[in-house]
Amino acid sequence: MFFTMWNVLMNFYLSHFEKYNTGVLFLPWGYDFSMWGTIITFFITGIFGSDMWHFRIGSFNAGNIFEMLLYVSSLISNVPVVMYNIYLSYKNKTGHMRPFSEAVRPLVSVGLFFLVTLVWVLYSPCNIVEKDARALFFLMGTIFSNISCRLIVAQMSHTRCEIFNCLLIPTSVVVGIAVVTRLQTLELFLTYALCVVATLTHLHYGTSVVRQMCKHFKVNCFTLKDRTD
Repeated sequence: MFFTMWNVLMNFYLSHFEKYNTGVLFLPWGYDFSMWGTIITFFITGIFGSDMWHFRIGSFNAGNIFEMLLYVSSLISNVPVVMYNIYLSYKNKTGHMRPFSEAVRPLVSVGLFFLVTLVWVLYSPCNIVEKDARALFFLMGTIFSNISCRLIVAQMSHTRCEIFNCLLIPTSVVVGIAVVTRLQTLELFLTYALCVVATLTHLHYGTSVVRQMCKHFKVNCFTLKDRTD
């Protein structure tokens, strides 16, 4: 489940990474294929029942096969398209023409976040994925949203993308303490505390962006003026 979630998150993030360099948001076909695949799967299951998915091919069960299909389809339908579009933007000089070190800046924070969470799930003293998957995935989604929103704002404002996200510091501290102390109760407490910190930080960032935009455009948030025409 951990790798499946990261597969979904990265497919979303790569589209905005592409736009950061090309200036054009190209939505990959992977989302369309996944929706059609989900609809067809539910339709077939509704007719023939869930027992039809209880099969094995060699040492792999249906769950393993669908998971592998998810990863392979992402690599085929999304990653090559992103790389090709970025290549074309440099070849045709239609993108932002950033040097390599600047072009890959958006990948640093999300890459570090993946490594930190990977170490966490591999060496978690209480097996956090099994113990409280909701808390872990809520935390991952919140921090990932913060990283993604900062990238999107950088795109919209044509500013330099941040190379490091501040939420990686408390996350790394929590993971380090959990792995070193091996105390399961402490790990759970720190996980819940980090969920609160990440949520408040993300809310603060969102409200700050809205306030700055309102100040720039000289408007009041959540208010509408009467049209003069």
